[in-house]
Amino acid sequence: MISSKIGDELKNLLSGANVTTQPSVPELVEKATTRGEAKLTVDGAVTAQTGKYTGRSPGDKFIVEEASSKDKIDWGDVNRPISSDVFDSLYTKVINHLKTKDELYVFKGFAGADKDSRLSIQVVNEYAWQNLFVHQLFIRPTEEELQAHEAQFTILAAPSFKADPAVDGTNSETFIIVSMEKRIVLIGGTEYAGEMKKSIFSIMNYLLPEKGILSMHCSANVSEDGEAALFFGLSGTGKTTLSADSDRKLIGDDEHGWSDNGVFNIEGGCYAKCINLSQKKEPEIYGAIRFGSVLENVVINPETRAPDYDDNSLTENTRAAYPIHYIDNIVTPSVAGHPKTIVFLTADAFGVLPPISKLTKEQAMYHFLSGFTSKLAGTERGITSPEATFSTCFGSPFLPLPATVYAEMLGKKIDEHNSQVFLVNTGWTGGVYGVGKRMELKYTRAMIRAALAGKLNDVTTETNGVFGIEMPTTIEGVPSEVLNPRNAWADPQAYDKKAKELADAFRENFKKFGTVSEDITLKGGPIA
Repeated sequence: MISSKIGDELKNLLSGANVTTQPSVPELVEKATTRGEAKLTVDGAVTAQTGKYTGRSPGDKFIVEEASSKDKIDWGDVNRPISSDVFDSLYTKVINHLKTKDELYVFKGFAGADKDSRLSIQVVNEYAWQNLFVHQLFIRPTEEELQAHEAQFTILAAPSFKADPAVDGTNSETFIIVSMEKRIVLIGGTEYAGEMKKSIFSIMNYLLPEKGILSMHCSANVSEDGEAALFFGLSGTGKTTLSADSDRKLIGDDEHGWSDNGVFNIEGGCYAKCINLSQKKEPEIYGAIRFGSVLENVVINPETRAPDYDDNSLTENTRAAYPIHYIDNIVTPSVAGHPKTIVFLTADAFGVLPPISKLTKEQAMYHFLSGFTSKLAGTERGITSPEATFSTCFGSPFLPLPATVYAEMLGKKIDEHNSQVFLVNTGWTGGVYGVGKRMELKYTRAMIRAALAGKLNDVTTETNGVFGIEMPTTIEGVPSEVLNPRNAWADPQAYDKKAKELADAFRENFKKFGTVSEDITLKGGPIA
C-alpha cells in the first residue's frame, strides 16, 4: 500500500500546472520535435537518441526489500535488494526534480488484454517522446475506461535526474527501482525507454502467478482457424520477426499471459529491433513505422530524413516502437485460445544445436529452465559481440519469483493442452561464431511454418547424439544438409568436441536447479 506521505507527494505532483494528462499522439509528436527531444523522419515517425544508455542497465535495477514481498522474491544477481530508506529518499528527490520541469506528461492505461487480470498503470514522463513511447507500447483505455481509471502502479521516469551513488545508495547515476508494496517504479539517469516497458513486465511476472496465470517472455500469433502458437526467446533471437507472419494473425510480440481461458497480450504495442530492417525481409514491421511510431537510436539522413536501418554507429540495438494496430494482420482483442505449438528460439553462437528439433515434455522443461542463447550486441551495455549465456525461462532479467514457479506452470500447461514444443536455433551453423554463418531467415521461416501446420508431427527424425533431441530429416524448402548441424561442419570431429563442451555447460548451469525432479534432469538434458 502507498503510505499517506508517498501518496500525498504523488498527488501533489500530478495536480501541478505543468502536467498534461493523456496527451494525444499529435500533441506528443509536436512537443517532442519542437522541444528538440526528437526529429521527424520522412515516414512521419519520431526518432530520438538515448545517449550512452542504448540498452537495459541490469546492474542498476533493484527491488525494494519489503515485508510483504521479501520472502517471495528470488534474490540474487538479477533481483537485487535495496532498502525502503533508500527508495523513500530517492522518491522524494525524483518528485522534487519533476516538479521543476516546465512540462510533464502522464499516460494512463493498462497492462494485460485480459480484463479480468489486467493491471491499471500510469506513467509520468519529463520527455514527450517517452510518453509517446508508453502510449504506443501499453494498452490504451477507451474514454469510458479512462474516466474510471485508478492506477495500481505508477512509473516516475526522470532521465535527467542522476543519482549520486555515495549519497543515494545506488550502483551508479542510473537506477531502476521497483517497490511492490508502494506500487511505484523509479527510473532515473537513463533515457533508454525499454526500462519502462520491462519494469511493468517484471511486475506482471510477480503478480500474475499469484492468480494462477503463467506470465511469459514470448511472442504469440494465431492461425485463421484459431490455432495459437508461442515463441519464446531473448532479444535478437527472432521473436518479433518470426511471429509477424502474413499467414497468421499477431497476438503480440513480446509479453503474454496464459490463463485457464487461453493466452493474452500484456502490451498494446510492439518494440522491434530494426537493425538491418528492410521492406523485403520484414514488410509488416517496416510498414508499421509511420506517424506516431518511435525510433530509438536510428540514424537518419539529415537532408531527406530517411532512416538508415543499416547504420549501427549509435548501437546495434536500434528499436522501433509502435501500437499493435499498425500491424494489419492482428487479432482484436489481443487474446486467443490455448496454444498447440510452442517454439523455443535460441541464437547458438557455438553452431551446435539443430536448426529445429522436437522436444519431449521433459526436454521442454529442461530447455525452458536452461534458456540457452547468446547475448547479442547492443542488448545490454558492454556487449559488443555475441556471448553464450543461460537465461532462465528465456527471460531471467524480468523474473522476480524463483524460476521453478514458471517452469512448473508451463509443464502443467503442456500436459493439459497437449502442446508440441520445438527448439529452433536462429544462430550459427557450420561452425562457431566467426567461422560459421547465421542461419538463413528463409529456412527458419520454412521450418516454423511446417511445425505450425502440423507437418512435423509424424516425420522421420534422427536423434542428436549429444543432446538426445529429435531432428527432422526432411522439411520442404530446407536443404537436408542444414537439418543436422554435424553435417554442416567441415570437420565433424570438431563439431563433436564443441557439442560436448556445450553439453557440459548445460549440465553445469543446471546444477542451480537443485529441487527440479529427476525426470527433467535425467530425461531432459544431454545424453552424452
